[in-house]
Amino acid sequence: MKKQISKFWIDKVKKVTLNPDSNRISMKNIVLYIFLLLPLNTMGQLKSNPTANPEATIIDNNVRFTILTSGLIRLEWDSLGRFEDRASFVVINRNLKIPDFKKEESAGWIVISTNKLVLKYKKGSGRFTADNLEVSFVSKGISTVWIPGLANKGNLKGTYRTLDRCDGNLHQNYQGVYEEITLEDGIISKDGWFLWDDSKNFLFDNSDWNWVRSRPSGNRQDWYFFGYGNEYKTALYDYTQIAGKIPLPPRFAFGYWWSRYWSYSDQEIRNLIADLDRNQIPHDVLVIDMDWHISGNPNAWIKKDEFDQRIGWTGYTWNKSLFPDPSKFLEWTNKMQLKTTLNLHPASGISADEEKYPEFAKAMNFDTTGHHNIPFECADKEFMENLFKIVLHPYQEMGVDFWWLDWQQWQNSKKMEGLSNTLWLNYCFFTDMERNSSNRPMLYHRWGGMGNHRYQIGFSGDTKISWKSLDYQPYFTSTASNVGYGYWSHDIGGHMILDNDTLDAKNPELFTRWLQYATFSPIFRTHSTKDSRIRKEMWIYPLAYRNPMFDAVDIRYALAPYIYTMARKAYDTGISICHPLYYEYPDNQEAYEFKNEYFFGDDMIVLPVTSPETDNFATVKIWLPEGNWYEWFTGTLLKGGQVYERKFLINEIPVYIRAGAIIPMYPKIKNLQQTLDDLIVRVYPGESFETSMYEDNGDDKEYMKDGYAFTKLKSEKNKDGSLKLTVFPRVGKFINMNDTRNYEFQIFGSPAPQTILVNGKNIPYSYEKADYCWNYSGNDLTVHIYIPKTNCSKKIEALISYSPETYGSINIIDGVIGKMNRLRLCVALLKENGRVPNNLSDADVTSMKLEYKPLSCITEIENFNSKYSTFTQTLENFKIKDEIRNKALNYFK
Repeated sequence: MKKQISKFWIDKVKKVTLNPDSNRISMKNIVLYIFLLLPLNTMGQLKSNPTANPEATIIDNNVRFTILTSGLIRLEWDSLGRFEDRASFVVINRNLKIPDFKKEESAGWIVISTNKLVLKYKKGSGRFTADNLEVSFVSKGISTVWIPGLANKGNLKGTYRTLDRCDGNLHQNYQGVYEEITLEDGIISKDGWFLWDDSKNFLFDNSDWNWVRSRPSGNRQDWYFFGYGNEYKTALYDYTQIAGKIPLPPRFAFGYWWSRYWSYSDQEIRNLIADLDRNQIPHDVLVIDMDWHISGNPNAWIKKDEFDQRIGWTGYTWNKSLFPDPSKFLEWTNKMQLKTTLNLHPASGISADEEKYPEFAKAMNFDTTGHHNIPFECADKEFMENLFKIVLHPYQEMGVDFWWLDWQQWQNSKKMEGLSNTLWLNYCFFTDMERNSSNRPMLYHRWGGMGNHRYQIGFSGDTKISWKSLDYQPYFTSTASNVGYGYWSHDIGGHMILDNDTLDAKNPELFTRWLQYATFSPIFRTHSTKDSRIRKEMWIYPLAYRNPMFDAVDIRYALAPYIYTMARKAYDTGISICHPLYYEYPDNQEAYEFKNEYFFGDDMIVLPVTSPETDNFATVKIWLPEGNWYEWFTGTLLKGGQVYERKFLINEIPVYIRAGAIIPMYPKIKNLQQTLDDLIVRVYPGESFETSMYEDNGDDKEYMKDGYAFTKLKSEKNKDGSLKLTVFPRVGKFINMNDTRNYEFQIFGSPAPQTILVNGKNIPYSYEKADYCWNYSGNDLTVHIYIPKTNCSKKIEALISYSPETYGSINIIDGVIGKMNRLRLCVALLKENGRVPNNLSDADVTSMKLEYKPLSCITEIENFNSKYSTFTQTLENFKIKDEIRNKALNYFK
C-alpha cells in the first residue's frame, strides 16, 4: 500500500509520540501519546512556560543562545547582560524538550551545532552583526549561510489586518483611490529560513490575568532564527511550540453562520430562522449586528462624539424597540440550538445613555457631573475587568455565546504607546472567556499581528462585492496559514457595493460560486451591509442557482467530521485546514504558481471557481501533483504530475480527492450541536488507504487533556478487484460520547457489486434503504451499505466483491457522473422550451435504471456512453430554435 499523508492519523490512534524536532511520527513509540502540559496561565490554550531549561542555554558575557529545537535557536544580546525570561506577545513557551546539540570553541569563535543548524559567534564581540554571527544549514544538498541584515527575499507572506473596502487585493480609500495591499511576512520562505525579531515586543506580566507590560529600557537584540530548508511543516510546528497552539474552535463554528447588517427585530429573526428551517438549510450561528443596541442619539451616524466616533457606533444596552425582552429572545435562541453572537464597537467607552453607566462610573471612580463618556482604554486593566464583569458577563449568563469584536478605530492604545488595540482586545476577550467559562473560548475579530493565531476566529472585514474579491480570498486564506492564522471568516458573497456598481451585487452566479468556496473554507458565514439591494437569502434566487446554493451548505455539513478532524490536526501540528500546495510539494514550482489552489485538509485539493462562466461552463486551469486524483463532481480519475484545463457547470466545484481516500461524513443534519450518532464512511476510487476520524465533546476544554477519541478507517484493494473496508474500535473517550453508532458505507463512483459481506454475513440488495442491506444511487454511481446501531468498541469489516466482467469493465464509468449531470441540465433546458429528443430522454433516466437494476449497471452505462456520443448530431438535426439548440449543444462541447 502506498504511504498516504493521512497516515498521520493512523499513528495518532495508535497513540504515538510526536517528535518535537520533526513533523513526522515515530512508529517505535506506540501506546502512549503525550500531550503538552495544561495551561499554566491564560495566554491562550497552551502551556505557557517561558523560562527555558538552563541546559538548553549557552551564555557568553552579554549574549545568550537558547537551543529550542534542532531548527530553531533564540539569540539574545543585551548591553547589560539582562536576559528576558518572561513571555512576550509572540513567544510564550521556551521550556521545550532539549534537542541534541554540541558547543565547541575554536579560534575565538563559539560554534553550536544541532543536526540541522550550525551557529558561529565571535566570542566576546558584543552586538550581533554580519561580522560576528552566522547560521548555516544544508537542505537537500543546498547550503545556506545566514548573517544579520540578509534580506528574506523568498518570503511567502502571512496575512493582513483587514480587507475593509478591498476589491481583491486593492484597497479603496475614502477619496476613491485604490492601492495594493501588501501582506505581512510569514514564517515560511523559499529561502529556507526566517528571523523573528522580538526585541521591542511587549511582555506579559505574572499576574493572575496576565497583563501587558513594556520591555525594560535598554539596548538589546532578541531574535528567533528558524532554519528549515523546505521542511515548511517542521517550521510551523516549531513556531506553535514557542508561540502557542492553534486552538480548536467549538464544533458549531464549522457550521453555517447567518449574518447581515440589518435592523432585525425579535420577530423578524424568528421568521428568518423559520425560513431556513422551511428550506431545510442547516444552521448553527446567529450573528446580530450593531442594531441590537440603542444608538443613544437621534442623529446617530451623522454626528460624532468626543472620541471622533459616529454616535451610536458603540453601545451595550439592548434596543427594546427591536428586542422588547432580550432574555426571552435568548431563551428562544438557546431552545432553537442557535449560538448567538453580538457585534461590539467599544471605542467610545461607556456613554451616559447606557443602563450600566452609573454602576460602571462608580466602579471606575469616574466623575459623572458632565455626563461624559467613560473613556475606553484596553490597556487599562481596571476598565477591561469592569467591562466584562459589569457589562458583558451578565449578557453571557443571559445566553450570548461569544462576541463579534468589530474594532475599526485607532490602531494603537492611547495609554501604552505601540500597543495594538486589535491584538490586545483579541487577547482580553479570548482569555476572559477562557478563565470564566467551561466552554471553549472563541471570538471573531481582525488580525492583530504575530501571536494572534492563539485567538481565533478572524473577521476579514467589509469587502467589495466583485469577482475580484472572490478571486483573492482563496490565496489570502491559505497563505495566512504561514503565520498559523487558519480560521479566517469572510463575508461570503461580499459586503458592500463600491463605485455604485450593482451588477455583481445582484449576480446569482457570483453568489453561488462564493458559497461553493465557503464550503471549502475555514468558516462558512454569509454577511452584507445594510443595503436593500444585497440579499443573501438563498431561497429568493432562481432555481438554477438556488439548488447549488443549498447543495453548498449541505456538503459543508456532510464534511463536518472530516473538517473537524483536520481542525484537530491544526491544533496538534500547526498545519491549518486550508494550506498552500507547497507545504506538501515544496520542490514543485507549480505548487507556488497556482496560488488559488490549496489543500483542504490532508486529502482534498480545491481550486474554487472565481470567474464567470462562458456558454454554461466555468473554465479553470489546475495543477495536480503526483499520484492519482478523483474529480469529485464529475467522477473523473486524473493522473497527477501535470496541468489540466477543466470545465465546470454551476452545480460543479473543482474539488480533487486523493485517489482511494476515505472521507468520514454526516448524513443530512440540522446543526452540529445535536447528538451525532450517524456516520457515513465514504471511499473514493483508487488504491488502498488508511486514515482516522477525530471526535470530542464539541465545546469543552478536555480536548487539551484526554477528552477525545479516534476511529481508524482502512480500505484494502485486493488483486481480484474486491475491496475490504474496516472500521476499527474507537480509541479514547469524552463526555457525552455515544456508545453506539449507525454506519453507512459508501463506495463512491463504483459499479454495483456481486456480493457484500459485513463481518462475514451476506448483505442483500434492497431498493429501499434498510438495515443490513445495500442499494445503489445512480446519479453518483455509489454503493450504499447500511449497518445499524453498532457498538463503537467493535470492529466492522465489509468485503465488497465484483464479478470478473464488472471489474474488467470498471474503466467505463470514468467521467460518467459529469456526463449525466450535463445531460440532466440539457434535458431540463429543452423541456422548458418544448420537446426533448427520445434518445436524450431515454439516456436521462439511466440513473433510475441503475437504481432499479444495479446488477445491470455495466450494460446500462455502456448504452449511456454510446448514446452520449450521438447527442451532438441529434441536436443538430432536431427542430428547435437556434438559440435553444446552441445552448443545449454547449453542454456537450
